[in-house]
Amino acid sequence: MEVKVSMSYLDDEKYSVKNISGNELVVDMYARDKKKNLSPMELLLSAVTTCAAVEVVSMIKKRRRDFKDLKAESSGVRAGSHPMYYKEIHVKYIIYSKDLQEKEADRFINLALSKYCSVGSSIRKDTQIEHSFEIVR
Repeated sequence: MEVKVSMSYLDDEKYSVKNISGNELVVDMYARDKKKNLSPMELLLSAVTTCAAVEVVSMIKKRRRDFKDLKAESSGVRAGSHPMYYKEIHVKYIIYSKDLQEKEADRFINLALSKYCSVGSSIRKDTQIEHSFEIVR
């Protein structure tokens, strides 16, 4: 399956990206105090988080567990020199469910991040991807 996007220059540190459906996203690499959009590395962290989230929700529902909501907080530690790739990524999911068991949540998240999430599988093999979770009843 081929995926295509087109990119347009807006200025030296700001670009526009469109997919084949015409959805547009502006990306910038401005300093934190001037930032208006996500950076490419923030998008990568977001992509891992959301890609795995889709799989986690699917597994919860397939097991016929109660599911109300899912939130996440993600962080990454980047290498100090170029290329400044993610050395570590940590994703914490907050799962709202009445009956999901801790063991199930851990298994679902582990499977999502290590096996089913294509974004996670596309990241460098030496990047450590770790997870934690909280279940809110």
